[in-house]
Amino acid sequence: MSSLDALPRLPLVNAPTPLQPAVRLSTVLGTEIWFKRDDLTGVGLGGNKVRALEYLIADALRDGCDSLVTGAGPQSNWAMLAAVTARRHGLAPHLVYYGTPVEPLGNHALAELAGADIRFTGSTERTSVDAGIEALTRDLRARGKRPYALPRGGATPLGSVGYLRASSELADQLYENGLKPESVWLATGSCGTQAGLVAGARLWDASYRVTGVSVSRPVTECVARVTELAHEAGRLVGLTGTGADDVAVLDGLVGSGYGRASTAGAEAARLVARTEGVFLDPVFGAKAMAVLVDRVRAGRQRGPVVFLVSGGAPTLFASPGTPLAPTPSHSAERQP
Repeated sequence: MSSLDALPRLPLVNAPTPLQPAVRLSTVLGTEIWFKRDDLTGVGLGGNKVRALEYLIADALRDGCDSLVTGAGPQSNWAMLAAVTARRHGLAPHLVYYGTPVEPLGNHALAELAGADIRFTGSTERTSVDAGIEALTRDLRARGKRPYALPRGGATPLGSVGYLRASSELADQLYENGLKPESVWLATGSCGTQAGLVAGARLWDASYRVTGVSVSRPVTECVARVTELAHEAGRLVGLTGTGADDVAVLDGLVGSGYGRASTAGAEAARLVARTEGVFLDPVFGAKAMAVLVDRVRAGRQRGPVVFLVSGGAPTLFASPGTPLAPTPSHSAERQP
C-alpha cells in the first residue's frame, strides 16, 4: 500500500462510492446482484474515468503542463470528464473526435459547456483520433504550450492505478457487508478499468474474478490489453505476476456496432431502471448487463455478483426521441 500512496494523486472521487444490493433485480433474476455505484463519483455527472483522472491530472500538474489533449467520439464520457477535470485544475482542455461535426447533445454538449476546444478528424475510423491527438499535441508545443497528451479512454498504466486503488475500497465494503462475490462484472472498452481491477484483485488476494464484457474490441485484443495494462499498473506499486490467466473477457451484445444501442442492451437497461431506479448507458453498461442477465438466466453465472455501474448517463440524451432504442439493424447482434 505504501507504493500506491507514494504516487501523486488528486482526491477527486467522492469515495467510497456506494455498494448497494440490487434487491428487486436479484429477485427477478434469482441471483444475488450488487451495484458498485461509480456513476456517483462526483465530478461532472460521475463515471468510472474520474478514478483514472485522479492520477493522470496529478501527473500533468507535476510535469508543469498547461493543457490536456485527448479524444474519442462525441459521446465519450471519458472525453467529457477529462475536459471538466482539466478545467477544474487550470488546464486548457483540447478534444479530438472522430467523424464530422454533429449537433452538441449529451456528453458533447457538456464538453462544449466546459469550454473544451473540440476538433473532428473527418474520418469515421476511431483510430483517426490517435493521429489527431499526436498532431494537435505537436501543434500546441510549437506554439509554446505544454500539453499533456492522453490516449482514448485514458487507458495507461498510471490511469489503471485508479481502479487498483478502488479495489481496496471495494474490499473494505465487501468485508463490512459480509459479502464474498463470485465475480465482479463491468463493461470493457479501452480496458484500463478492468486492468486496474484485475491488478487490484491480485494485490489484495480477492476471492472474486473480474469479468469484463467487450463493447468495442475483439475479445483477444481486450485480453492482451488488459493483461499488459494490469501488469504495468501493478509494477507501479510493486506487484508482479499478473498474466492472461487472470483476465476474463466475454463477447458483448454489440448489436450494429460500437457506440450504438443494441436490442438486448435496451431490454437490460429497462429492467434495471424499472427494478432499481438505476440508469445504464446504452453503449457500455447496458450491453454488459445484457450479457450478465443472459448468463444468469442460462444458469451459467452464480451469485453473488457485483456489477460496476460506470456512468455515462449523458449518452441517454444524445439523440432525439427514445435514446435507448436500438438502431434498425440488429442482425449482427452477437450472443455470448
